[in-house]
Amino acid sequence: MDAATHTRRAHSFNAVAGAYAAYRPSYPDALFEAVEELAGRPLSGARVIDVGAGTGIASARLAARGARVLGVEPGAGMAGQYRHDHPGLPVVRGDGNALPLRDASADFITYAQSWHWTDPERALPEALRVLRPGGSLAAWWNISDPEVEWVAAQGARLREWFGPKAQAHGAPGAPGPRELLETPEAAQDPRHGSPRNRSLAEQVDSAFRTVRWSRRIPVDHHLANLASHSILLVQDETARNNFLAAERAALLAVFPDATIEEKYLVELTLARRPAH
Repeated sequence: MDAATHTRRAHSFNAVAGAYAAYRPSYPDALFEAVEELAGRPLSGARVIDVGAGTGIASARLAARGARVLGVEPGAGMAGQYRHDHPGLPVVRGDGNALPLRDASADFITYAQSWHWTDPERALPEALRVLRPGGSLAAWWNISDPEVEWVAAQGARLREWFGPKAQAHGAPGAPGPRELLETPEAAQDPRHGSPRNRSLAEQVDSAFRTVRWSRRIPVDHHLANLASHSILLVQDETARNNFLAAERAALLAVFPDATIEEKYLVELTLARRPAH
């Protein structure tokens, strides 16, 4: 994806922030239990920076577990929806490539569905700068289970309509913090006092987990969720509406009761800074 397309898709959500908040899936309790287990500390009482916070779906779940959450969101529309839906949670404008936060000020930095909108070689040093010793970066994605037959068929239809790289389900094993951490020539952070001869991989302990969950929703709710993905948001209205009408017919052929089960894999990467 070229830079212009990446930027256009990243900001496409601002126009549909209300639909995003209403129809996108949340996250299971087991995900946050995994975050706590891998981090070796509870979220309760922790200072958490939720980067690319969107409309606050993850922020609200983190706060419900007792975390002190600050959302960081680049988009005006998404940040506005966040404030509307979660008036008790603070949110500031900013992005993961240049966090508007002081050094060593967070216990957790989280990226729910948002790491892929950053420049990883800038975002990872920024996260390590803002994390306190012993703090953890946690990035995760809801990914539609590719082994489910109707999910695979829908993916094929998306590619048929919008090109060979079109997808709205997430890709299992998609590039994330894990890849940067595992790369021998990982980006280095000569700023903020990190030694030049130590890669980022040598500055953290990393762990990975996959959590399965599902939700049952009306077909039209599923289509509204699908329509909130960037691959459809950047299409012209006619193409988008034609696809959604055809997709509704295809899904009703499989789910005649108009109820669909969305099965998800949540892929979690957690990287923890040493305490000393």
